[in-house]
Amino acid sequence: MDNQKAHRATHWPRELAPVGAIRFARRSSNFKETVRFYRELVGLPLYQTFEASYGSNSAIFGLPSWNLTLEIVEATDALVIDHHEQLCLYFPDKQAQQDAIARLQQAAIEPVQQHPYWEATGAVTYRDPDGREVVFAPFVFGVNEPGDSAASGKHEFPSA
Repeated sequence: MDNQKAHRATHWPRELAPVGAIRFARRSSNFKETVRFYRELVGLPLYQTFEASYGSNSAIFGLPSWNLTLEIVEATDALVIDHHEQLCLYFPDKQAQQDAIARLQQAAIEPVQQHPYWEATGAVTYRDPDGREVVFAPFVFGVNEPGDSAASGKHEFPSA
């Protein structure tokens, strides 16, 4: 793949340039534990919490800045978690990845069995208190992804 195709496929489209921020939200059956997990063990900055705000308790985390956020909303009913519900944090290299998982290791939290792609690329996967996977990858997708990461199956960037 040439650099021009990779650039087109991995950079923000001009027509969406006016978007000032993006928020992802997910519900949590284990709200307090999940907020603690992301704040204290993953190390995400906690920007704001809400209690009974429009009927919900929630916490907003930066990913990695104020204009890309993850909101955890307390669930009032049981959740079914799909194994593809992941938060993947891409790091520039193995050392940065290891620095990022140090708190999890110090807390004696064990990595979990992970998807073969993450295994092949040197990622490490943990589960949050709701069972969602948090993947710590030692590369940045579309920038320095390992050359053998497409060894199984076809990987293509869509045309612009």
